[in-house]
Amino acid sequence: MRTVLRGARAALVFLTRIPVGGFPYTNDEWRWASAWFPFAGAVIGVVCAAVWTLAAPLGPWVAAMAALATSMLLTGAFHEDGLADSADALGAAHDRARMLEILKDPRIGTFGALALVVSVGFRLVLLAGLGAAAPPALVVAHSLARVGPVWLMVAMPYVSEAGARSRVVTSAGSRQAALATVLGLGGVVLAVTWVGKLTVGGATLLPAGSALATMALATALCGWRFKARAGGVTGDFLGAAEQVNETLILLALLAAGAVA
Repeated sequence: MRTVLRGARAALVFLTRIPVGGFPYTNDEWRWASAWFPFAGAVIGVVCAAVWTLAAPLGPWVAAMAALATSMLLTGAFHEDGLADSADALGAAHDRARMLEILKDPRIGTFGALALVVSVGFRLVLLAGLGAAAPPALVVAHSLARVGPVWLMVAMPYVSEAGARSRVVTSAGSRQAALATVLGLGGVVLAVTWVGKLTVGGATLLPAGSALATMALATALCGWRFKARAGGVTGDFLGAAEQVNETLILLALLAAGAVA
């Protein structure tokens, strides 16, 4: 049990710049870190929700930009980097070998730059559109968006070189994925009960259900694309999947409010 719980601390070390310490971690503790990715996401979401609330008097656009900047500072733009590298590799490469070569290149190309612009711009618009519902939406999006990548680790082989720590973290099994799913659902509960009711357009359950369905579909589509092009996943692909999930979950929440 201590190993499982220490995985929560390891998840914060792996995914964020929050100085939680706790070194050294064993391989088993790093392996359990993946199970706590949604927990780390919920922590990020809560901090971003607090920043949104503080900035809200300045208007929704300022609050949205402040929340996005906070998330990037907390994670060191970890997932944005994966999105940019994945977009360059998938967009510019015509074969698997070239794709893996591009993933190792630290430079950002046209596809990567465009992906970042779309990701940041789209999330900014969505958060501003959500308005008062943005704080709980941030908790839901950051938590649920990190469930899908854990399942991709379980379902697909890792196909690129990785550091020793990353290789262990990404060797998640069904137990880690199951706990990640429970914790992701816990992020929804947290948004509804503590951060504030997840109410968009007067509805509560519809946005939550839409977010869950969107995460599952987006993860499946990302997995299909990664399998077709590379035969599996890489760390960059997992980061890209998180960004796709996060953006589409916010879109689903906004859309659910529009039809409620």
